[in-house]
Amino acid sequence: MDENEWLADQFESYRSRLRAVAYRMLGSLSEADDAVQTSWLRLSRSDPDSIENMGGWLTTVVARVCLDMLRTRKSRREESLEAQGPEQFKSREKTLAPEQEALLADSVGLALLLVLDTLEPAERLAFVLHDMFDVPFDEIAPIVDRTPTAARKLASRARRRVRVARAGPDADLSRQREIVDAFLAASRAGDFNALLTLLDPDVVLHADGEAVRFGAPGELRGAQVVAETFSGRMRNAKPALVNGVPGTVWTPGGRPRAVCAFTIRGGRIVGIDLLANPERLSRLDLVLLRA
Repeated sequence: MDENEWLADQFESYRSRLRAVAYRMLGSLSEADDAVQTSWLRLSRSDPDSIENMGGWLTTVVARVCLDMLRTRKSRREESLEAQGPEQFKSREKTLAPEQEALLADSVGLALLLVLDTLEPAERLAFVLHDMFDVPFDEIAPIVDRTPTAARKLASRARRRVRVARAGPDADLSRQREIVDAFLAASRAGDFNALLTLLDPDVVLHADGEAVRFGAPGELRGAQVVAETFSGRMRNAKPALVNGVPGTVWTPGGRPRAVCAFTIRGGRIVGIDLLANPERLSRLDLVLLRA
């Protein structure tokens, strides 16, 4: 085996970990794949004899790549969703790779990714690397140009903000799909009582700024008011997987305009996120499902 083949084998042995790190950093499978590919290019151009810890070296590289992507995300001109057609959706029959299925179905729910998306890039990196991948702060510090103590504080601030999101949604995706389908049917039929049975008494609805601009409430708390809001609605919504979790999407003209993401715990809906911001929608992995 020549050096290039050995290097490729080494990289492949760490690919799953690198992709998992990148996905948690970026919240997008396609961007995660781009980050992993960039890390391979950097490895292929490096002297392998100078790398003492291949796993640590690659994790640092992909973390730096993701940090750069997060820092430039807001300033980078995102491709407009209005220029995208129905082809951006994957059909239900298209099978996801086992690695992708495992990644989407793991403990990183959409609720957590949405919270991570509100963090500063350095906070997100410190939290993801330390809390999710056990990377010590003395290794995180040089990536974010901080001292280990400052890196610890970054992770601590992030940890406080994600604590609620990490409370743990139900893991049974089939059961989640049943609940979301039942919610969609009850909403369309205007069945207020059925909606109440599906909602946790303390359910919270959050809408992003773009959804509010189109008339959605910014925040609602409690099953009664959330049921009233959705009763008789969602006639044009379609069932979908939103980052691997059952949800709904509005696609007028075949283009995604709004997404409803659900957090389900104990067999009831405890959180609903209504998203309409084009930049955020462009980073979601959406798969339309048959009704």
